[in-house]
Amino acid sequence: MIGNLHTHTSFSDGSSKPERYLREALRQGFDLLGFSDHSPVPFANSFAIKNSEEAVRDYCDEILNLREKYAKRSSRHSGRKKQGSEMILLLGLEIDFIPGITLPIDHYRRNYPFDYFIGSVHLVKNKETGQLWFIDGPKISRYDDGLMKIFHGEVPHAVTAYYTQVAEMVSREKPDIIGHLDKIKMHNRGRFFSDSDPWYLKLVDDTLDVIRTAGGVIEVNTRGIYKKRSDSLFPGPEILKKILALSIPVTLASDAHKPRELSFGFPDAKRLLREIGFKETYFLQKGGWKAFAL
Repeated sequence: MIGNLHTHTSFSDGSSKPERYLREALRQGFDLLGFSDHSPVPFANSFAIKNSEEAVRDYCDEILNLREKYAKRSSRHSGRKKQGSEMILLLGLEIDFIPGITLPIDHYRRNYPFDYFIGSVHLVKNKETGQLWFIDGPKISRYDDGLMKIFHGEVPHAVTAYYTQVAEMVSREKPDIIGHLDKIKMHNRGRFFSDSDPWYLKLVDDTLDVIRTAGGVIEVNTRGIYKKRSDSLFPGPEILKKILALSIPVTLASDAHKPRELSFGFPDAKRLLREIGFKETYFLQKGGWKAFAL
């Protein structure tokens, strides 16, 4: 099974129109491609779908039109499939969860034809001040400035706010996929905290307990590695061991922002998952989640 459920296009912060990703997926012999542009947020930004009902509908219409256009087309260029076989094309949305600010997943479930939702935290809210700490993007300085100015350099407080927000998202919104679970580590680079610190591991354990109770599939995200912004996957090996012990299902995703990134990092990620002890990963099909051998 070759597929990716975390894909960003020019509707949000991706480089290209959706059809270019679809053509590349067919060239690579994909069985499944899911689009998951960033949900709107009610403030100026450069990463999300425009904050209007019309923009969201345009995004949905584009993907559904492509689904119809490419129905039953084969990935004949790759030689991996027989002509006439159908690649599954899914319409998803990455929900940027910010409590009290972003719309709930139910709004999108009720009003649009989405197949699935990825729940992610990119902006950590200081609940005491309402300020937002942006932990993503290419600039380490922005991460550092936010930590110092918004959380006054109080590292455990800031990291706790991140994992608390993730847990709140999972329990309240119940996304189908939990995106890049430990992304808080990306710009840390071992400078402010260690992911082996007891207090950090307690936060991880508490969050995993919420995920196990609420349900959902945890994404194994390769983007940090191939963009050279992290030394390990999101989540890293030690957390993956905990996930395996808790029997929480995982799905492999590249978080592609360019067509050529659709399967970046997959061979090494699969190898690591097998070494840890995973036997399968899950992919969303028309009838629901299905396990596929690694």
